[in-house]
Amino acid sequence: MKKIVVLGSLNMDMVMTTERLPMIGETICSDQIHYMVGGKGSNQAVAVSRMGISTSLLGCVGNDAFGERIQKHLSRETLDISSLNIIEDTPTGIATVFKTKNNNAIVVNSGANDCCDRRIVEENIEIIKQADVLLAQLEIPIETVEYALQKAKEFGVTTILNPAPYKEIPIGLIEYVDYITPNDTEFESMMSGELGSSGDLETDMLEWSKQNSVKLIVTRSSQGSSYVENGQVTTIPCINVDVVDTTGAGDTFNGILAYAIAEKMELRDAVRIAGIGASLSIRALGAQSGMPSIKELKKYL
Repeated sequence: MKKIVVLGSLNMDMVMTTERLPMIGETICSDQIHYMVGGKGSNQAVAVSRMGISTSLLGCVGNDAFGERIQKHLSRETLDISSLNIIEDTPTGIATVFKTKNNNAIVVNSGANDCCDRRIVEENIEIIKQADVLLAQLEIPIETVEYALQKAKEFGVTTILNPAPYKEIPIGLIEYVDYITPNDTEFESMMSGELGSSGDLETDMLEWSKQNSVKLIVTRSSQGSSYVENGQVTTIPCINVDVVDTTGAGDTFNGILAYAIAEKMELRDAVRIAGIGASLSIRALGAQSGMPSIKELKKYL
């Protein structure tokens, strides 16, 4: 059976719904508040596991009420969380999400996620070694991500880096990555740091890909997803759905993409199925609530 390892963050999301975002110095009232399990690592692991593929999550939570709540929630998924580290005297990561009708803004306090160091990788090296795909993001220390990607490549494991939230990527890290999946804003940051920007997304994607052997996939919100293959940019449009909450759409995309790559799908099919899954996920409130199961995804297809 195919196996995927997700290395990343776990947060408790406090989602406050508002008519609009506040101005600087302004206080406004929230209509509702919801407490939901999130964090890019947690979200992407749930998205993968709902595809019916063996999934392990590596990361850290605090020894507090939120940490216990996260573990209890994730234990209901078909997801291996036995390797999560419980960090004493450190709070679980928290994300405060301000949600309007069609958008959101997020403030994150890393908490225990900052304790996800090389030791976590070393303690779980056999799990990584046996994986088909390692999926990582940048909501934990980037040194840990680089080390995990390096070890995965040594073992012949396919690697995916979702460079979110964006941080400057060390020069050496990119050589351990097979697929990189920024959104359009993150890709702009990648370009300004390395090549400058032409102002045209497809031109920049081609230019970046000429300089790097990594397969580049850029998610573009309502415009779908674009990828480079054989010197060409192909865009797969997204499907139309009633939008409730866009939080977690990118994580759903990455999780399902990892599943598709583990299953050896052609890149076009992998991007297409990941994009459909991401669109289906935004029909419910919360990062994980709307993530489709493999049954739901196949029904749509």
